[in-house]
Amino acid sequence: MSLRLKDSLLMAFLCLLCLSAQCQMAKPAPATDPVFEGLNYSYEVRKMTLPDGTHIAYVDEGKGPETIIFIHGLGSYLPAWDKNIAELRKHYRCIALDLPGYGKSGKEGIAPGMESYANTVFGLMDALKLKQAVLAGHSMGGQIAITAALQEPKRVKKLILAAPAGFETFTEQQKQLFKATVTPESIQKTTPEQAAANIKVNFHKMPADAQFMVDDRLKMATSEQFGKYSAAVAGSVAAMVDEPVYEQLPQVQVPTLILFGEQDALIPNRYLNPGLTTKAVAESGHSRIPNSQLVLVPEAGHFLQFEQPAAFNKAVRNFLD
Repeated sequence: MSLRLKDSLLMAFLCLLCLSAQCQMAKPAPATDPVFEGLNYSYEVRKMTLPDGTHIAYVDEGKGPETIIFIHGLGSYLPAWDKNIAELRKHYRCIALDLPGYGKSGKEGIAPGMESYANTVFGLMDALKLKQAVLAGHSMGGQIAITAALQEPKRVKKLILAAPAGFETFTEQQKQLFKATVTPESIQKTTPEQAAANIKVNFHKMPADAQFMVDDRLKMATSEQFGKYSAAVAGSVAAMVDEPVYEQLPQVQVPTLILFGEQDALIPNRYLNPGLTTKAVAESGHSRIPNSQLVLVPEAGHFLQFEQPAAFNKAVRNFLD
């Protein structure tokens, strides 16, 4: 056998070994769930698998001098930002993701956490070759965005916090009550009427075009993966109270826009902190973040970016331009 032929055979053998190793290391794509995959999203959904094996669904719209990454809240999904992407994509690159366990992202082997979700955001940025971005977070997404800014301040150019979790504080007893109340089992036992009411309380006056959120939530309950989704939601609640950011807020050095709806019925918690007001919670967080500005949006509840999108989008543009 000639030396050239031996070299060719050796090279082919090594290529086969390499391909075999890659196949063994790569995690298979998750099985497609017809219910979650069948949810109607307004923008083209893209999928990617991060190096840690996390399967992510996201949308990527528009171009501009700034890139905004939108992070949804507890029990929500990326369509929560539809009205904001529709306008802001005319001026900026707008990326919104379904967090692991939510929407069309993977639901296998999820370990919900503020730090782990922040790492997912950075993983998405790495995959898209984004060294820096503006992070916009709603409710739980706001606490994730704050956590990200504390972890990697050089990668977060600015923060946009819409009714963020993390400004309101809780005692250890209150935290335990949260975790005992919101469990995968309690979520799965939620009646359709309760599920609808849970969404409606996010609004001051729920707009008619938000009905899809109720419809989608009822559809999710019919999915074989609803148990995994429920575990992600319950785990997220535990993570929010177990990974607080309030004491670290003075360490947030990036320019920050804080927005709250004046009629927010969820922050503060009306049962655990009945003596607090939304304005007081908002001003407390604002006072602790050095380079921040606060906008209180009238005629808006917790879901202010969807209920009053014009006011939200205008504030964002004024902040970024």
